[in-house]
Amino acid sequence: MPETPTTSVPSRRALLRTLGGGALLGALAGCGVPAAYIAPGDRAAPDRSAIDKRLTWANWPLYIDTDDENPNSRPTLEAFERRTGISVDYVEEINDNDEFFGKISPALMNHRQTGRDLIVISDWMCARFVRLGWVQEMDRARQPNVTRYLDPLLTSPAFDPGRTFTVPWQSGITGIAYNRRKLGREIRHVSDLWASDLKGRVTLLSGLDEAFALLMQGNGVDITRWTADDFHTVCDQVERHVRSGQIRRFTGNDYTKDLVGGDVLACQAYSGDVIQLQADNPDIRFVVPEEGAELWAESLMIPNLARHKANAERLIDYYYRPEVAAELAAWVNYVCPVPAAQDVLASAEDRETAALAEDPLIFPDAAMRERLAIARDITAGERSQFAKRWNGIVGM
Repeated sequence: MPETPTTSVPSRRALLRTLGGGALLGALAGCGVPAAYIAPGDRAAPDRSAIDKRLTWANWPLYIDTDDENPNSRPTLEAFERRTGISVDYVEEINDNDEFFGKISPALMNHRQTGRDLIVISDWMCARFVRLGWVQEMDRARQPNVTRYLDPLLTSPAFDPGRTFTVPWQSGITGIAYNRRKLGREIRHVSDLWASDLKGRVTLLSGLDEAFALLMQGNGVDITRWTADDFHTVCDQVERHVRSGQIRRFTGNDYTKDLVGGDVLACQAYSGDVIQLQADNPDIRFVVPEEGAELWAESLMIPNLARHKANAERLIDYYYRPEVAAELAAWVNYVCPVPAAQDVLASAEDRETAALAEDPLIFPDAAMRERLAIARDITAGERSQFAKRWNGIVGM
């Protein structure tokens, strides 16, 4: 197992710019996307995998293991290439879900190849691709490790029951981060954010898809089946807290600067970010509220007309080998979608690497898992109205 990096690695999510829905996406949603939909029989192209041992994979920056001494070397990916003879063109070109949607949607809606065999995007955006018929069903016969090792909590999101079209790359939790020493008490509930001693020292995430679920959970809502009334109730509450000055501002991933700097004492946060912050400041805590927190994923998909589908399926399955998933988890520090990787990490000779097996933000324990849920996604019909209201509140 590789040693844990000794220097703080910038979060991959720190590169994400939350735009609340791109113009092209909004236009498609507004017209019901009938012209953009691709029927199942029109999604596949002749697969060249058997005679052309390569594939092109688009991913986010800082989202795969690299060699400490050579950042251009990706050990797990290079091991896959040696093992299979498949050459992988790995492109770190995804910096924002909406931006990437805009980049490849003209090809997909016009039934042309994208030049990519594999992509990784957030599940709320995966839902759009699945509804539009822009991704291909995977052949699980080629993916025994996915079938065997995928975390049961992630197996059946509302937009893709049974994970027919998607496979989680990494997962994470949207919860609450706070400075225990400066606050002087614990935070256990979402409602604790509205306490008087936190007035003006709280931030919420600005992105609609990132923010709403945790706030609903604070109201006791089952986020797997939330309603429009639940959404508007949350908006009413947030508006009140904005007017009262309780909420300092809405943020992207720059909440980490506010929290570390002390301007903010509590905030909505991503679990993977907090692991990195704790390396420098053990007073930073992350909590899954007693009412629950949102479990999310960013998932692998094979776009329509991909020329190397079987090769892509083989690569996905390779990353579900527990020893490979463990090596990746030791570097990226997000929630590992392969629980069996925990035992692999625990047996590592390096002490710091082995300690990661006990981190509940990488391998949630039983008590935490009971409080995690995957939110149903915002439908195309809901998005325009909901985004308009939410963006009005955050001042976007």
